[in-house]
Amino acid sequence: MKRLLPSLRAKKRYLAFELISEAPVSRNDLVKEIMFSASSLLGDVVTSKCDIKVLGFEDWKGIIQCSHTKVKETRASLATLTRVNGKKATLHVLGTSGTVKRATEKFLQNHTVFEPEIKTKFKTAEE
Repeated sequence: MKRLLPSLRAKKRYLAFELISEAPVSRNDLVKEIMFSASSLLGDVVTSKCDIKVLGFEDWKGIIQCSHTKVKETRASLATLTRVNGKKATLHVLGTSGTVKRATEKFLQNHTVFEPEIKTKFKTAEE
């Protein structure tokens, strides 16, 4: 059987992500929760059009593949993930790329844990 020409293949996007969780998580548990959150938010038909696949996951970081037309829907479904295997967890998308190599180089090298900056409205006695 012949391969498809590159112009006829489905285009993909790759989302680099970081999982922030209370306890260690296995890849299988993460895949189950991602698919559950996507199907509960988007429905089965749109989830299948998103074509979500977890390509790699280790050391709390990984890459997810999705359709290039459904990146927004995929990111929205990943944002609804709140628990993995009964433990509190959240999935922080670091960025989107057109190739796995670029996603790895740009978003997963030397990345620190996402910690939002907390700003206060009150001045301290030192100021």
